[in-house]
Amino acid sequence: MRFMHSTFKSGLESDPMNPTAGESMVTTVVTATEKKKQIEQPKPERKPQRARPDEKFKIFSGTANPALADEICNHLAMPRAQANIARFSDGEIYVQLLENVRGGDVFVVQPTCDPVNEHIMELLMMMDALKRASARRITTVIPYYGYARQDRKDKPRAPISSKLVADLLTTAGANRALIVDLHAPQIQGFFNIPVDHLFASPVLVDEVRKLALPALTVVSPDAGGVERARFFAKKMDSALAIVDKRRVDMNVTEVLHVIGDVRGRTALILDDIIDTAGTLCKTADALMEAGAAKVYACATHAVLSGPAVERISKSRLEQVIVTNTIPLSTAARNEPKIVVRSIGGLIARAIQSIHEETSVSTLFS
Repeated sequence: MRFMHSTFKSGLESDPMNPTAGESMVTTVVTATEKKKQIEQPKPERKPQRARPDEKFKIFSGTANPALADEICNHLAMPRAQANIARFSDGEIYVQLLENVRGGDVFVVQPTCDPVNEHIMELLMMMDALKRASARRITTVIPYYGYARQDRKDKPRAPISSKLVADLLTTAGANRALIVDLHAPQIQGFFNIPVDHLFASPVLVDEVRKLALPALTVVSPDAGGVERARFFAKKMDSALAIVDKRRVDMNVTEVLHVIGDVRGRTALILDDIIDTAGTLCKTADALMEAGAAKVYACATHAVLSGPAVERISKSRLEQVIVTNTIPLSTAARNEPKIVVRSIGGLIARAIQSIHEETSVSTLFS
């Protein structure tokens, strides 16, 4: 099959009896294949259109750390869902969701930091409201899990508070939990719902690598943190040391001795929580007395209660690296030894994986 296209170069009419007249018309013959190629010419590239927002995917936040929740939402390119959280004059908490959540996949971001009990109650009431508003799935995102250190009955007639909090969260309506760096991994077993346990190690490892510390030795401040320190040391391709300590009272510990050679080396103390910083500063002193050249520290949860900031300021520590699972006080933000790195991107990727039903463990592979 052929297509005929004629182009005239002059206004003269063609005459079969006049050879010169035929020369005034130029005829172009285009085959079907050539025509198809012209049709299939690539069109100008269109700009990618913004994906339609998923109206069933929502992230709420309590009052414990709204800045972290906003950062998570910014990573996911979505607005934070709105809720009204207020206090009555007698101290009771009032919660009202300001958005429709029926059939939604809802996440509630709330670290249970100081004031611990108020923030736990806020979280419980928000999940109860979501359950009664017919949310399809409720995932509680707890960057810092309060009461995690009360995970066993260490004295007669004492409660296992960590298990109690897990039961309260489940009863309130949580279908799933996303928690960052539990004090003890076995706390996951206290929940009767799926638990995704995130580790802050990717954030901390990146920051320590930037420091390029020479002759590095990763130090566990107690026997319970050896597994965490060993994993970190493997990532950093460094040596490992352990500090043997004995707890003589609540928030009071006594450092006994250092297991491992730190003489002339840079020591990095790795812990999950810095509370009053007593153990941290005593460990730094023990390492310096054992011959360490410099001592750094990093931890996931900067509780920093009581005299913690003052102790760190006066300590022999060079630098303390923490994440923003807990909002820092003004004094902590102004302390030059304390460096904060965000964990918002890691939590955002985990939330997206849960929402899309993909693997969370790939974040750490």
